[in-house]
Amino acid sequence: MIRVLLVDDQALFRAGIRMLLASQPDLEVVGEANDGVQAIAQWRATRPDVILMDIRMPNMDGIEASAAILQEAVMADAAAPPRILMLTTFDLDEAAARAIRGGASGFLLKDAEPESLLSSIRTVHAGNAVIAASATRQLFEHFGGARGVASTPPQWNLLTEREREIFALAARGLSNAEIAAEEFLSEATVKTHISRILTKLALRDRVQLVVFAFEHGLT
Repeated sequence: MIRVLLVDDQALFRAGIRMLLASQPDLEVVGEANDGVQAIAQWRATRPDVILMDIRMPNMDGIEASAAILQEAVMADAAAPPRILMLTTFDLDEAAARAIRGGASGFLLKDAEPESLLSSIRTVHAGNAVIAASATRQLFEHFGGARGVASTPPQWNLLTEREREIFALAARGLSNAEIAAEEFLSEATVKTHISRILTKLALRDRVQLVVFAFEHGLT
């Protein structure tokens, strides 16, 4: 059972998401909050696996709340910190980019299809990342590359030639299956390579890999 916390300042939106999740045998809503302050309190009380977090809310927005929750989880040495999926109305949203850089597992548009939302919850719970399909490269080109290209970090030299090839494909937003087809490898082998890449570059997930690629001009 995947335990989910809903955070949004619109009660009607939360009610709709709750009904959708209640229809799934593997998903359970364990709490709701209408701003970032309540989100932190609910996280402490319920310890959900996944948090659906609205970006724009009164009192405390989703970015600040997410940062506080993840920092507290690290300080408490939580075995499994929550996976945070940001919800936004805008496709290219600087706030979404900042949330991802802060540790969120990705973002999804509020008008996404129900099946996409359900799949995204399961995806982030499994340790992977989600970015609104139409915005992977555009988002980080616009909000990452605009600041200029940083020098190649020393940990880049830790990657093998094969790992760099797979890194480049992952940075373009390709899935494990697509990378496997491109490189004539099994999906299991690709998964192993991705895991090693993330470890060597000290990155948490594939979203941070995309951010890293654009910030260092590696795409």
